[in-house]
Amino acid sequence: MHISEGVLSAPVLLTGAAITVAGCAVGLKKMDYDRIPQVAILSSAFFVASLVHVPIGPSSVHLLLNGIIGLLLGWAAFPAILVALTLQSILFQFGGITALGVNTVNVVVPALVCFYMFNYAIRRENTFISLGSAFACGFLAVFLTSIMVGISLVFTGEAFMEVSKLVVIAHFPVMMIEGFMTAFCVVFLKKVKPEILGVAHAPIKSM
Repeated sequence: MHISEGVLSAPVLLTGAAITVAGCAVGLKKMDYDRIPQVAILSSAFFVASLVHVPIGPSSVHLLLNGIIGLLLGWAAFPAILVALTLQSILFQFGGITALGVNTVNVVVPALVCFYMFNYAIRRENTFISLGSAFACGFLAVFLTSIMVGISLVFTGEAFMEVSKLVVIAHFPVMMIEGFMTAFCVVFLKKVKPEILGVAHAPIKSM
């Protein structure tokens, strides 16, 4: 959901930049060296997935994958998403350099919210709870991102209110798609690489 260059007001841009700098500092501090390849792969996945987009006024509709990225990376999602957005801005003029901070915050903060909300639930041995939580994670991450994009636009000017509503409505199909994609990824990873989800080889059993 790239917000284009020259759309947001200075206070919104500065707030987004400050939060992104702080988030990246925390993310880099928490990121172990042996996780760098994983962070790079997920950053690349985000880069590719969000290349195909449909413009909607000052924003756009595209896949995000921030639900699964949040689950797998936690705070490391900040530098991962920032690198991908920076490359997209430079190479393809998606979003803009000045809007990098806000665009990063709009994608990563929902990813972190979902990480803390669903990280425990997806590790449960109960398949229904795990799948339901994974779907909710993917769905909610996109929903919250669309809400945050709308808030960013409204804080810039009330004239963007209608566009903000359109951004949320237009992303409903993406919410459903990412819910199913996240559920599929969680099921797959629990079978072939459970330690990535923090499951090791002994999922948390239902009480």
